[in-house]
Amino acid sequence: MATLHSLPYLILAMVAVNRCRPEQQKLDLLSLHMRERPWGGEGNGKDESCLTPANKSSETGSSDPSTLVEWNRRDRISSSGCGRSARQFNLEELEEATKNFSESNLVGTGSFGLVYKGLLLDGTLVAIKRRVSVPRQKFVEEVELLSEIRHRNLVTLIGYCQEGGLQMLVFEYLPNGGVSRHLYDGKQHSLPRLEFKQRLAIAIGAAKGLAHLHSLAPPLVHKDFKTNNVLVDENFIAKVADAGLHQLVQGSGEIGPQGSSSIFQDPEVGELGGFSEASDVYSFGVFLLEFISGMEVAHCFSLDSQSFLAQWVEAHAGSNDLIDRRLGNGFTSEGMKELIALTLRCLSPSGHNRPRMRAIAVELDQILETEMALTTVMGDGTAIVTLGSQLFTLT
Repeated sequence: MATLHSLPYLILAMVAVNRCRPEQQKLDLLSLHMRERPWGGEGNGKDESCLTPANKSSETGSSDPSTLVEWNRRDRISSSGCGRSARQFNLEELEEATKNFSESNLVGTGSFGLVYKGLLLDGTLVAIKRRVSVPRQKFVEEVELLSEIRHRNLVTLIGYCQEGGLQMLVFEYLPNGGVSRHLYDGKQHSLPRLEFKQRLAIAIGAAKGLAHLHSLAPPLVHKDFKTNNVLVDENFIAKVADAGLHQLVQGSGEIGPQGSSSIFQDPEVGELGGFSEASDVYSFGVFLLEFISGMEVAHCFSLDSQSFLAQWVEAHAGSNDLIDRRLGNGFTSEGMKELIALTLRCLSPSGHNRPRMRAIAVELDQILETEMALTTVMGDGTAIVTLGSQLFTLT
């Protein structure tokens, strides 16, 4: 086993291989993804969605570059949910978990209602979404179906409760919350900035989560994908939240979470009268634009100019207006150009011209591999690999 003293020599050897065999590495990576068959194909005989947290601690966001390929190799999906079904909680359990829905436990609000942090009797931290609504059997049936969808890059729906004139959904709790609070240049200066490679790794996770939803039979279109619906756990592994909530809210006769006020909504939704996998891809393009710029797109554009979003990106691709200034020199021009080009394809005005989420995940992987190969070098004034929770730190 390599020691910390031998780490520089191992990295130099890796760089030498990267420089000598870049094209072969790309072919190997693409071949690896083709063998992955993430559309419900055969895996390695094991259901990765059943892995324990201990077995999954070194996935996306690891500081060890070698784990990226291993993560890709292990990225199997399951739509069976390992035979799990939604747990039915009673109101007393959830009141106790949230200290009677104390304001101190209130962590946010969303399309389904208020969101509380809770601690179950078995020590499990959960996020509880609560709204006022009459009991409905259709609600239970939808929750049962959604709880069976398990993937490492989707927030797990654990259970539900319908009591006291309330409907509640119980999800796994992610301590680092939404990625937007780590991305936007706000007042939370105590939070570490997201480096370019970290942003790519998070985008890969989100793309794989959406790709899994689209791989189901029939495909499940998210319909409300946006930066605020991408959460990160303690290892900054990305998980897509609120998948299927549009159906739950729509089924209650209330206004759906994806309304006309969202800059993330595909303009074709209004023109064609419905959502599709391509509309999720458009939303993902807006998400990538926020990762590039570090800004909330909704604060930069009006809905009237939404249809010209791709044209604006293309016009500003060569200027300093587009790229987050906080990234400094922490990226290669090749990697940034490839990411901007991918963003433009996702934002194509025609859904027929947009890539599928599976292809997007593969391309993001390749961009990150290129960044690693070009920047993992030793020397004065260059990027260095560091051990720890962050992927990379640039000097």
